[in-house]
Amino acid sequence: MELNRDNYRGKWRVRPDGYDKVTGSLKYLTDYTFPNMLYGKVLRSSYPHAKIKSIVTEEAEKLEGVIAVITYKDVPGMNRFGLIFPDQPVLCEDVVRYVGDAVAAVAAISEEIAEIALSLIHVKYEPLEVMDSPEKSLSSSCISLHPSGNILHQASYKNSEQVLIELKNCPYVVEDTYETPRQMHAYMETEGGVVVPEEDGKVTVYAATQHGFKDRMQLARILSIPESKIRVVSSPIGGSFGGKDELNIQPYAALLALKTKQPVKLHNKRSESVRAGIKRHPMKIKMITGANKDGKLVGHYVRITADTGAYATLGPAVLDFAVEHAAGPYMIPYIDVEGISVFTNNGVAGEYRGFGGNQVTFALETQIERLAELLKIDSIQFREKNLRKADDPGPLGQRIVKNDGAKSVLTMIKTSSVLMDQPKQHPNKLTGKGVAITMHGGGLGYGRPDPSGARLSLTKEGNIEIAFGFEEFGQGLIASIEIMLMEALNCSKEDIKIVIGDTDLVPSSGSSTASRSTNMIWNGIQKLKKPFTDKVLDLVADYTNTTRKLLYLGENGVWRKGKRNHFVLSYRELANFADQSLITFQTHFHFPTTPDPVIGGHYLYSFAAVAAAVEVDLLTGQVKVIKMDHAVAAGPVVNPLGYLGQIEGGAVMGLGFTLFEDSVMENGRYQTENFDSYLIPTIKDIPNETTVMVDESLMEGDVFGPRGVGEIGTVAIAPAITAAIHQACGIWVKKLPVSSEEILNALEELLPCKAGGALSGREC
Repeated sequence: MELNRDNYRGKWRVRPDGYDKVTGSLKYLTDYTFPNMLYGKVLRSSYPHAKIKSIVTEEAEKLEGVIAVITYKDVPGMNRFGLIFPDQPVLCEDVVRYVGDAVAAVAAISEEIAEIALSLIHVKYEPLEVMDSPEKSLSSSCISLHPSGNILHQASYKNSEQVLIELKNCPYVVEDTYETPRQMHAYMETEGGVVVPEEDGKVTVYAATQHGFKDRMQLARILSIPESKIRVVSSPIGGSFGGKDELNIQPYAALLALKTKQPVKLHNKRSESVRAGIKRHPMKIKMITGANKDGKLVGHYVRITADTGAYATLGPAVLDFAVEHAAGPYMIPYIDVEGISVFTNNGVAGEYRGFGGNQVTFALETQIERLAELLKIDSIQFREKNLRKADDPGPLGQRIVKNDGAKSVLTMIKTSSVLMDQPKQHPNKLTGKGVAITMHGGGLGYGRPDPSGARLSLTKEGNIEIAFGFEEFGQGLIASIEIMLMEALNCSKEDIKIVIGDTDLVPSSGSSTASRSTNMIWNGIQKLKKPFTDKVLDLVADYTNTTRKLLYLGENGVWRKGKRNHFVLSYRELANFADQSLITFQTHFHFPTTPDPVIGGHYLYSFAAVAAAVEVDLLTGQVKVIKMDHAVAAGPVVNPLGYLGQIEGGAVMGLGFTLFEDSVMENGRYQTENFDSYLIPTIKDIPNETTVMVDESLMEGDVFGPRGVGEIGTVAIAPAITAAIHQACGIWVKKLPVSSEEILNALEELLPCKAGGALSGREC
């Protein structure tokens, strides 16, 4: 199957919650305003690492228009937050560990006054030595950034003690170290929201997040009030990609709102978002990979070092994921993988689309390409020799759902025109094409709470209401829910009411992350459709004195089978006489996990392959991706446009990771604070041609439904592009993003005549 955007244009048109019928625009949470609303601002640290000697706020408090100034003394509950470990201070007491650390916050009648007030808060610091790299944090002379030291987490997988011995005996070995950047999520809507204290003593938090219930739990601890008194409205969001899974502005806006008893809006500017927002983990990955003369992989030795920054957030899970996917979709007899996540005084790293898979896949697939070159065989042929089979165990040796997706995507990508056609030649440009594949686990993995839930009911207005605790942040979730429910109940979209992203109105469904939402929604609907259908048909049969087996659900209501189907009763009419409690069904379940006790090990995997064609400019060293094709095996396609959007959009994000993006830090300070110097791909940078080939099949016995594709479209982009660069000019890229300067320098050595002539005017 090949997805084509034009084939589906206009077939489904949905409007997410928050659509303003008057203005015709989407109303995001940061657009909200309320009467008597104040504006909040947060004072961040002046140093990446320092002791706090004193905080003086009197001058700021006296400024006209300032309603409140808070410090750590004003936090009534636990002055910490964090998704896994609550190790990050809401407001720092005695030490700051990175430039995004919050020291104080103010609420004022205008944003301008709030900013002036920040300048009037006087903090006396005693600068400390900056641990600005994992190597420095692990040295014998390092300063401990946390009571437990500078190691956040260690993870490993080893299936043999003989790995290095076997590698020494391999005739073909590639050994190298790869480096990946600190990528910014670069969502259009930065972190923000409004917190409203209610008259009944409750507080409502309108803020961008991927997990409203987890936010509620953390805020309850900070504010020292019951969770039942906190409502989190978390949808729709203007982009997230993992960056808003952790608390951001919520604690400060909430503390200020409760202190002032007025609504408080807090919305980060881009520079504030850069300083305080989380990023993709920079990683250094050492790999030694060996093959025998027959082209079979023998050994794989991997050491991963992740810079997690000042605090934990989801660093442990990201490292576990990287370790798990270090061998990818290959069966290798001897594997030894170790990873370490290290605290530094750099920006906090956490969840990011791909969750550690992007970094390790870049290294792994480059190793595969380089081994194929040593063996003098086609890299696709080399992959075919070593690919996992449908019934092979998972990458940690765990039992997984039978899946032949690896073979499928490789078979599909071989037919890509990127690989089959000859690229056009241009003066002063070299062209090349490359390929890469990946596998990606869905859900949070074994040993991590991964619950979900759903509710299906008939409202008093006669709507079929489906409720989930997920959030819409541009991934097309609402459209997917609508399509799945229409298919399950044979109803129309006018019959449906979708409720998401409001902790007062929905069941907890877990986080909108880890490529889990589509799968959990599908499973929730499958579990609820039979009891809902049975109850509706039973009620209508009794009410109309109709034989039950002749009735079925359809558009607008219940219908009766016959030579000509007849409309029996509308959903609105049913709601008029039926007790709503009789037609409300709820389910709770968990994301499926492997039965083997392997911490973090996944059970459901998706697969993808990428083919990329590039041009390398001999004058500038710049790389242009001119065409890119994808092959994906992730079960049935629920929402074709949404599927395309995820794969194409993810590919653009992967392209940025490869060619442009890096939140460079020096001595613990960001060197770029806006998009004028932090470059992300624009319409001019993305390939003009993209094809998405899809395998929708599931193997016999697979009852788990469609897998999510929110992440997998990003993962294999980098190695496909760098393989194409190598074919174009013979350079193996080992550090991302690709450096034009390094390309030029390498071209001078590899192509002294052609490159030198183009660059320096020398005659060849």
